[in-house]
Amino acid sequence: MQKILRLFLLAAVVVAGPLEAQQPPKPTKTSKPAKTAKAAPKPAPASGEPLVVEVAGLDQIAISVSGAGELGELANLAFSAHGRFRRVASGGMYDLRFSNAGPNQVHVDVLKGGQAVLSQTVSGTSTRNALFRAADLAVKATSGLNGFFASKLAFVSERSGKSEIYVSDLFLGEARQITHDKAHSLTPHWSPDGSKLLYTSFFGSGYPDIFLIDLATMQRTTFLSLKGTNSGARYSPTGSQVAMVLSGEGNPELYVSNAQGRQISRRTHTTDAGESSPCFSPDGSQIVYASGDTTPQLYIIPASGGSPRRVGSGLSSYCAEPDWSRADPNKIVFTIREGRVFQIAVLDLATGAAKRVSKAPYDGVEPTWLADGRHVVYTARAANSRSLCILDTETGKSTRLSSVQAEKASAWGP
Repeated sequence: MQKILRLFLLAAVVVAGPLEAQQPPKPTKTSKPAKTAKAAPKPAPASGEPLVVEVAGLDQIAISVSGAGELGELANLAFSAHGRFRRVASGGMYDLRFSNAGPNQVHVDVLKGGQAVLSQTVSGTSTRNALFRAADLAVKATSGLNGFFASKLAFVSERSGKSEIYVSDLFLGEARQITHDKAHSLTPHWSPDGSKLLYTSFFGSGYPDIFLIDLATMQRTTFLSLKGTNSGARYSPTGSQVAMVLSGEGNPELYVSNAQGRQISRRTHTTDAGESSPCFSPDGSQIVYASGDTTPQLYIIPASGGSPRRVGSGLSSYCAEPDWSRADPNKIVFTIREGRVFQIAVLDLATGAAKRVSKAPYDGVEPTWLADGRHVVYTARAANSRSLCILDTETGKSTRLSSVQAEKASAWGP
């Protein structure tokens, strides 16, 4: 029983629910159990679920946001989560107006001092999606930042009683259940074109294996099921390679394969500590990962192999779950531990400096970058809840996306 729990913890650094310990032993996989970071301490007590952590005195752009009915509600929902903007009833720098322009179409007007800055009709897969796409255009027109409201999320939820994979929009709307494994599924990651998901599941063997789902056909295939544990699979930016952690040779090490899970090549030879959470750099030339059991730290290694170098040291004795920003190649977001609480931190590779960016009293774990290179989605973990939140890494503003119990998100945006 204890062996299976340790196997599960390889794929998820932080503690999830109580079901992990219920997996029966399977004799079909006999390699050394995977090592990983020690299970997180008990979360700090919290009264109720986290809603919004506001930060005063920010250099924000004042905007008024309007739209009829649901359009206005969705637009205000979106901009309330963005750290660069401050909504006002009137007298703002910009006036953002959204209106229905037809089936699955939304028109956006952006005015500054009564003069049109933007006037455009946007199409989407639904009216809701069209609104978020239109709002992204408004973000770009008013701040110069890339929009992220039309992003998609893949995440884990126990709404069905088991940890299954779901896909939704950024605010957990239009959600659909992707897996029906009736087994622990975790760490979903998108293909670069958003058409596929790689994820880890205990389905079938009772041990962590890697599966692939084509979201167009909903066909699931086994990507990798080797001796030992198979977890943490992530595509390279071109989709031609996959980084993962395998323990078939005795210790959880970093490996790279082609897009079909073949031509597997080992990249690390740590032997005394387990690797976890690999992520390619935006140009695909490097991989960041965590290494260590009770005190993991971050390392970067050439994707083709070579000597790893430690990064982000000195901030915390516990650094894990890195995600490399596609929008800003100098930024890596990751999880740190401060005392008994976990928080989100960002490493600036240009300066070598790392700093804590979350300020909430509850645990913040499992960060994933959004398209602007400024905001991340993370799991806010209170005593009896798991919620997905948006965090502005520049101001510390945190906004809960939905009351839906969800965790371990991966974001994808066009």
